[in-house]
Amino acid sequence: MSIRSSSLLLFAGGALAALLLLLVQQGKAERAQATQEAMASAMRAAHPETRLFYPADLPQRLPLPGGGEEVVRSVLNISKPMRYGSYVWNEDDVPAGRVWVRVDLDKQLLSVFRDGHEIGSAVILYGTDGKPTPTGRFAVLQKAEDYHSRTYDAPMPYMLRLTDDGVAIHASNVRNGWATHGCIGIPLTFARRLFAQMGKGDLVAILGSEAAASKGKV
Repeated sequence: MSIRSSSLLLFAGGALAALLLLLVQQGKAERAQATQEAMASAMRAAHPETRLFYPADLPQRLPLPGGGEEVVRSVLNISKPMRYGSYVWNEDDVPAGRVWVRVDLDKQLLSVFRDGHEIGSAVILYGTDGKPTPTGRFAVLQKAEDYHSRTYDAPMPYMLRLTDDGVAIHASNVRNGWATHGCIGIPLTFARRLFAQMGKGDLVAILGSEAAASKGKV
C-alpha cells in the first residue's frame, strides 16, 4: 500500500471517528433535553397553581446589565400584592442547578432563580441618603452568617457581600419608609433561605434607574 493510500485511510478513519463522536454527543444532548422536558412536565402537573411555566421552546430571556441574558423556564405564581416584610419561597421539585439573583430597584423586588426556575421573591430595602444601591452585575465575594458592620455598628445577618466597599445583601427589618446605606435588605427568614442557596462567585444582577436608587424607599 502506498503512503498516499495509507494517509487517505487514516483521514477517512479520523473523519468517521469524529462523526461518531458528534452523533454520540447529539444523542446525549437530545436525551438531556427530553429528561428536562419530562421534569418540567411533572412540575407542571404537581404545581398547577403555584408556578407559571413558559413553553419549552419559548422560555423567557431576561437581559443582564452589561450584556448577555438568563433563560427563565418558570416563575412563581404570586397572585397577591407583595407587602413590606413579605416574601414567597417555593422550591418544591425544582432540580439542582446554578443559582442567581435578580434585583429590580424600580419594583423593589428581589427574585431568586435556580436552574431557570424562580424559587423565591421578596420586597426589599435599598440605598438612600446619598448612598444609593449600585446597579450592574456582581458576584458574591463573601458569605457570613453572623456579620456585624463596624462602619455602622449594626448587625447584618446572612450577609452576602457584593462589593469591596461593603455593599451586600443581608437580613433587615423591611418596613415602610426605611432604607439602607446602599445594601439590599431582605426579611430574615428569606435571607436565611437565600444564604443557604448562594455561593461565592454566584451572579447578582441589580437593575434600576438612578431615580429609583436615590429614592431608596419601598
